[in-house]
Amino acid sequence: MKSKIHRVKVTQAELHYVGSITIDEDLMDAAGLIENEQVHVVNNNNGERLVTYVIKGERGTGTICLNGAAARRAEVGDIIIIIAYGTLSQEEAAVFRPKIVFPDSHNKLVS
Repeated sequence: MKSKIHRVKVTQAELHYVGSITIDEDLMDAAGLIENEQVHVVNNNNGERLVTYVIKGERGTGTICLNGAAARRAEVGDIIIIIAYGTLSQEEAAVFRPKIVFPDSHNKLVS
């Protein structure tokens, strides 16, 4: 695991969109996610899991929007976990520490 946004709330689900997950840029920065990076999304409410890619959302809005077919896997208000993975050598992995973000109930960074 490279990074994780733990227990964030879905704010939108847009079925008629190309695909992906839109994430508030503040949360992306805190978790070390980059636009178009592959992520796994786990829905705590219904157990659904999916793989998609990240699109930058407007900074400071708390936006978490599942787009395209992914929109069928969650409802607004569902709690999800967003996970990104990376490949490291054994030496790199021995000292690597993932970035884990625990947003508040409004998808804002906790100070």
